[in-house]
Amino acid sequence: MIKNKYKILLVEDESNIRNLIATMLETSGYQALLAGSCSMAKTLYTSHLPDLIILDLGLPDMDGMSFLEFVRNESLTPIIVLSARSTEKDKVTALDMGANDYVTKPFSSAELLARVRSGLRNSRYGSVEGRLPDGKFTLKNLEIDYDARQVFIKGEEIKLTQTEYNIVALLSKNCGKMMTYAAIIKAIWGGYAQDGSIKKLQVNMANIRKKFGALPGEANYIINELGVGYRMNAERE
Repeated sequence: MIKNKYKILLVEDESNIRNLIATMLETSGYQALLAGSCSMAKTLYTSHLPDLIILDLGLPDMDGMSFLEFVRNESLTPIIVLSARSTEKDKVTALDMGANDYVTKPFSSAELLARVRSGLRNSRYGSVEGRLPDGKFTLKNLEIDYDARQVFIKGEEIKLTQTEYNIVALLSKNCGKMMTYAAIIKAIWGGYAQDGSIKKLQVNMANIRKKFGALPGEANYIINELGVGYRMNAERE
């Protein structure tokens, strides 16, 4: 029996979808807080301080992006956008504004629950868990020694260039979060996402994934959403 006490704020104006997701969350052991508008969401957020937020963008009183901005001004609470808006531009905008993940409708229950687990895990990695006291990060067979700037898989060191290491370290410190091309490029090179810089990132990432032994169709350590960005996959089994 699942005994976690995680509180999840679900912001969704369509009652049938809201009830479906609420049942799914509660069956999985979470406490669901339900809001059908931005104003209600703000009230629940302030009074309950949820562990994670699932946010629809098409709300009756104002755009969900406004609530996303409101939360980000207050905290780093993980936010999963759940929206029918499916263009790359919509996804990138939400992620660059601070969303941790983006799921498009229609969605599968299994996928949404996996994103919830990943979002909660991301918040733990960002605090104390995942990063060990001696400056190391572990995820399944992957270990990163931040002090020594070394990466190991199954105890074997993976030889990375300085740039490749910086990318891997950045993704690990945001484990479970979808990082947009723009966010990675700004953090690594200090510039803006243009055709040349995106290509440079893609080349470096291809080299990293090859060195990590990534295989098509498998749940590798780093996953890519074309046109959007990369994620250190906390759901790897």
